[in-house]
Amino acid sequence: MNICVYGASSETIDKAYLKAGEDLGRLMAEQGHTLIFGGGSTGMMGAVARGVYAAGGRLTGIVPSFFNVDGILFEHCTEMIRPDTMRARKQMLEERSDGFILTPGGIGSFDEFFEILTLKQLGRHEKPIVIYNLGGYYDELLHLLHAAMDKQFVRRDCEMLYHVSDDPEQTLAYMKTYTFDRTGVIFKNI
Repeated sequence: MNICVYGASSETIDKAYLKAGEDLGRLMAEQGHTLIFGGGSTGMMGAVARGVYAAGGRLTGIVPSFFNVDGILFEHCTEMIRPDTMRARKQMLEERSDGFILTPGGIGSFDEFFEILTLKQLGRHEKPIVIYNLGGYYDELLHLLHAAMDKQFVRRDCEMLYHVSDDPEQTLAYMKTYTFDRTGVIFKNI
C-alpha cells in the first residue's frame, strides 16, 4: 500500500513525537508499505522517513523544485519527484497514495489534511484518512470539527470520512482493512 504521511517539518518539536514518527515509519516498512511524503528530512516528515529507511522500505519524496536548500530533503528516497508548484505536489501526493495519515504538524499539514478531507467529502476519492493523534496533539482540531458539526456548519456524517488513532499498529490495520460505503455519506446529495 502507498501511504501518504503528512507532518511537521519543524526541527524543534518534542523528541517524543519524533520517536513515535520513526516507530510508525519502521512499522510501515515492516508491513511492506511505501511512504509517499513531502520529501523533507526534518520534523515528523524526516522521522517517518528515517523509520521507513531503517527498516529497508521504499520512500517516494514529492517536493517542489523551488526547495533547493541543502539539508532540507531526505537524501535516501527511493524516488524523488520535483513538480514546479505546491499545488502540483499536493495533487501528486493524492494521486500516488492509497491512503493518508496526518501526523502532528503545522499550517502545511493542516492545509493538506483539510484538502484531502474536502476532496473525500466531495466524492473525489474514497481512500482512508487517519488523524494520528499522538499525545492528544489533535484534540483541539477534533473539538473544532465537532463544534462545527454541533452548529451545523459541517454535517455530522463527516466523522465517517476519517479515523482517529494514537496507536501505529491500529492505524495501519485500519488502513489495510478500510472499505468505504457511500450510502448515506455526505457527497451522496451533491
